[in-house]
Amino acid sequence: MVEETSLLYEGKAKKMYNTDDPDLLIEYFKDDATAFNGKKHAVIDEKGALNKAITVKVFQWLEECGVPTHFVEEYSGREIVVKRLKMIPVEVVVRNVVAGSLAKRLGLKKGEKLPRPIIEFYYKSDELDDPMINEDHIEVFGWADRETINKIKEMALKVNECLREKFDKAGILLVDFKLEFGFDKDGNLVLGDEFTPDGSRLWDKETGEVLDKDRFRHDLGDLIEGYEKILMKISRV
Repeated sequence: MVEETSLLYEGKAKKMYNTDDPDLLIEYFKDDATAFNGKKHAVIDEKGALNKAITVKVFQWLEECGVPTHFVEEYSGREIVVKRLKMIPVEVVVRNVVAGSLAKRLGLKKGEKLPRPIIEFYYKSDELDDPMINEDHIEVFGWADRETINKIKEMALKVNECLREKFDKAGILLVDFKLEFGFDKDGNLVLGDEFTPDGSRLWDKETGEVLDKDRFRHDLGDLIEGYEKILMKISRV
């Protein structure tokens, strides 16, 4: 098993550690909950452990569906070993149902199911509040070439197809979610970061109950209760 050596990066909800293997990192899931680009913040016991467990389950699903991820193995109750990637500074959002900023920007009714998935891109910058961008921005500013952009879209839709089916079997509606991609040491495009209720919207399929971080954002209920329900449901699939 690899050993942690030094802190590489600390974000709002995660820490990334170097290891004694130059090709591997350890991803640590914090108990911090943030919203509105850090303007709302709390530390909630056990959030990190739940996010780690959900990420492991989802990445295992994706590997089964043929989507390459950076996940290697579990390391501790709130840590996983991952491949070191050269990350593309673009967040990819896939939407199946109207919610969040899509409803606000376009004046649409929350909960309206879309006729097909929508893919959106955002420049990853806390200082700029992650502004929305398009494919021309990505290509012109050198964040990714056209071939890579097309591959990202293809992989994002494959992730969506896989996870919609898996979450549906778990009794959960996959409303929308955020992805991040990077290149491994061999130049392969790989899904990185995480998949948690922090960066996705997950609603109970029968009741419509919000189970994700919107519980914290909009004071809709206990965050841990929602995350525990997600883990319980997906563990049965």
